[in-house]
Amino acid sequence: MPELSGEAKGEWRPMVPSDLPQVLAVAKEVHPAFPEDAEVFAERLCLYTAGCLVFHAGRTIAGYVISHPWRAKDPPALNSYLGELPRRPETYYIHDLALLSGLRGTGAASLAVSQVLVRAGKEKLATVSLVAVNDSAGFWVRHGFRAIPLDEIGDVTLMRKLHGYSKAASFMVRQF
Repeated sequence: MPELSGEAKGEWRPMVPSDLPQVLAVAKEVHPAFPEDAEVFAERLCLYTAGCLVFHAGRTIAGYVISHPWRAKDPPALNSYLGELPRRPETYYIHDLALLSGLRGTGAASLAVSQVLVRAGKEKLATVSLVAVNDSAGFWVRHGFRAIPLDEIGDVTLMRKLHGYSKAASFMVRQF
């Protein structure tokens, strides 16, 4: 399991509703081009608490991860409500992993990925999937994810969803 460098003073812990204002502040700073409503974050937390974590140092939250069981090759559109989780999920979906710039390179993101993969393993699903943005594909490749080329996707709806994030977004999958 990855370890944190000395620069990262804090730890990952389960997210609670009172964390949401700070989580939204991190999201606004890290993903200004991908805004999502507070209610979207609250819904994800409510639907699958076990997949929501925050990186905290005392009372300050400097990162978060939101993940949940979902349908294969069907990432939720940006800023959309899920309504409910599927009865028969096919993948474990990482909706977002965000860290303030001061935490990058400390191992905090890799530690979050390790914890999310443990959670995903408990769901006994064959894959973990995500949409990589902000030039993060290399990070995800180092954690065993593979970008699915657009010609392999072949699904117009999925391609539209990816373009809803950005033209450079990549749909990535990791096999268990």
